[in-house]
Amino acid sequence: MKDLKKELQERKANHLYRSRRINDSPQQPEMVIDGRKVISFCSNDYLGLANHPEVKAAFIKGIEQYGAGSGAAHLINGHSRAHHGLEQELADFTGYPRALLFSTGYMANLGVIQALIGKGDTILQDRLNHASLLDAGLLCGARLMRYAHNSANDLDAKLASRTSGEKLVATDGVFSMDGDIADTTALVSSCKRHDAWFMLDDAHGFGVLGKNGKGTLEHTNTSVDNVPVYMATLGKALGTSGAFIAGSEDLVETVIQKARTWIYTTASPPAVAEATRTSLRIINSQPQLRDSLNDNIAYFRQCCEQQNITLMQSTTAIQPVITGETETAVNMSNALFEQGILITAIRPQTVPEGSARLRITLSAAHTREHIDKLVNAISAMQKMLSS
Repeated sequence: MKDLKKELQERKANHLYRSRRINDSPQQPEMVIDGRKVISFCSNDYLGLANHPEVKAAFIKGIEQYGAGSGAAHLINGHSRAHHGLEQELADFTGYPRALLFSTGYMANLGVIQALIGKGDTILQDRLNHASLLDAGLLCGARLMRYAHNSANDLDAKLASRTSGEKLVATDGVFSMDGDIADTTALVSSCKRHDAWFMLDDAHGFGVLGKNGKGTLEHTNTSVDNVPVYMATLGKALGTSGAFIAGSEDLVETVIQKARTWIYTTASPPAVAEATRTSLRIINSQPQLRDSLNDNIAYFRQCCEQQNITLMQSTTAIQPVITGETETAVNMSNALFEQGILITAIRPQTVPEGSARLRITLSAAHTREHIDKLVNAISAMQKMLSS
């Protein structure tokens, strides 16, 4: 038998051991984690909706109407009027004919890819795609090929080498560890040349990018007609939980018939759907939330430039500070926590060797005082490390 204790000890020695912290407060910038008051800079609650009073009220009302759980899968008797209404509203918001709810983004990616391709087909993915997309590629039975990050030229060459079977290209919209945005225009052109499906995972773009918050496609002025498979999550900018895929009538019906991660799982609680419907209405009606987020991103980057803190070329809420060495990232994260700042150290295997980092995420709910404290703390720490 494998020596699990030895493996765990090796992970600890290599600074790769992961531990959970316990949260005793709502998801918001100022939190209580492990009994300590901290300012959080590692949440994906980009618009501050996870603890929004209207969203919470809708959740409570949903529980009063539908109870705590859905009781069954969507195809049995777990598909409520709340779920159905949210799917219709998500389709209208994104501009697709249909949308379909999943319990998590991971399940959505596994389900839709498994429903569309299999043995004898090819799936081509950006090298920096989220783990859920990569796992979907490994599990669906198709040949998995990975193209150089955001390189339509490399994708084009790899697509040209595949002359049989279906071809599906999948990419993140906003890359979750670097914060940069997919070149959808170039990727769409490549897919069209080679008659390939194009799938966009917009987990970190939906709700925040674009004039109306419609995500990466709006931001890059890409028509939904050119992106037949769209996926986004609800637990980030919308502040609730779950995910959805959007596409044509035939695509959604195919996924309903074939996606195992949708067919064989209990539907999410209807109250979550009701809360999400309210979040969607807020995103539609309150563009000032996106304005506040973008102001915070610009202010953070300006402050870092003034303090000589090197950032990656990201214009999104994801602002990584690369440390390189895993031990440095862990030590900085722990030291910041002692100063009342929560930022997770991101290490291999999540990112490549030598690119460990502090993954800072900003929210519309952060104040300039929060950001000043963060930047000053990182600056002081980097000066100490370099002395």
